[in-house]
Amino acid sequence: MSDVKQSDIPAMSVGSAVEKLSRAYIAVIKKNLPMRSVPSVMLWGPPGVGKSQAVRQIAKEIEKIGKKTVVTDVRLLLFNPIDLRGIPTANADKTLAVWLKPQIFKMDESDKVINILFLDEISAAPQSVQAAAYQIALDRVVGEHRLPENCIVIAAGNRVTDKSVAFRMPKALANRLMHIEIEISFESWKKWAISSGVNDKVIGFLSFRQNYLMCFDPSNNDTAFATPRSWEMVSSILNSVDGDVDNMYQLIAGLIGVGTAVEFRTWAKVYADLPDIEDIFNGKMPTVPRDTATLYALVSAMTAYARDHKTDLNGIANSIRYANGLPPDFSVVLLKDYMYIENGFKEKLMRIPEFNKWLQSKGSLLNGSVR
Repeated sequence: MSDVKQSDIPAMSVGSAVEKLSRAYIAVIKKNLPMRSVPSVMLWGPPGVGKSQAVRQIAKEIEKIGKKTVVTDVRLLLFNPIDLRGIPTANADKTLAVWLKPQIFKMDESDKVINILFLDEISAAPQSVQAAAYQIALDRVVGEHRLPENCIVIAAGNRVTDKSVAFRMPKALANRLMHIEIEISFESWKKWAISSGVNDKVIGFLSFRQNYLMCFDPSNNDTAFATPRSWEMVSSILNSVDGDVDNMYQLIAGLIGVGTAVEFRTWAKVYADLPDIEDIFNGKMPTVPRDTATLYALVSAMTAYARDHKTDLNGIANSIRYANGLPPDFSVVLLKDYMYIENGFKEKLMRIPEFNKWLQSKGSLLNGSVR
């Protein structure tokens, strides 16, 4: 994994960037101010780190205050200048040229809507396209077209040090943007993954081998490598096609590389030794495994079951009773993961007597539970 940082700008996890930017945008919305009150944002980071995911999460946070949020995702690497400025045509009396408005400027200007214009891959776009994109990001206009006041502008791109296609940003332009570098945080990713339905085998393996969450190395010429984005695609295959890692091995290897896929497939064999998860939630007390790799799988499988049955508080209570038999650090991790199931789920857990008993006996360990 590359640990190259742009030391002159703040580095944040996806979760932290979402929290801070969402808070800023929501404050402006509640004060009924134009969205340009917050400077346009530039998200930096290696491929697959979660920049696009951050924008989608910001949209979801804004929707919680009752605003419909529409994200226009513009992949600038695929655009040319005409796509941004529009096509020239003659006016009615054919004395002047006018520019037809591009599709990306067709936005609902209603006060019930917040638009997010996401200019992705801005650092990789041809310089003629970059010039138009920067005008949008900086001045909220391009040619004759102006963005509405209810539009947020967020740009994203790879760093020059990532050895992806990237051009240095002119300093005069850079000085007018708010820069944030997105960095990897396993705990932030895991919180998102649990609440978003990421496959439990993916979460379990990465809990066991956290260093495999991000294997991007700019000095390496590998085509397939593990990133949060490629693990999300692995999850999609396991959730939608076939949950058997052996059956899907070649497809998985095509996403995260052969070396990582071999380790993932080997680790996934521990699922054959798991106790029946449904039995646990039905109040039975099967034998607790002691092998570390199996315990990671068990915690992830129990969390996935609780996520899929989050209204069954009796079943979750049974699982908490079973968790008292787990090694203390795994018991703490399990209950912490339960709190990630959805926003406010801790409050629901507080209604369960078993959870309150667990808090009294082991709650003090929560702050030290990160593996």
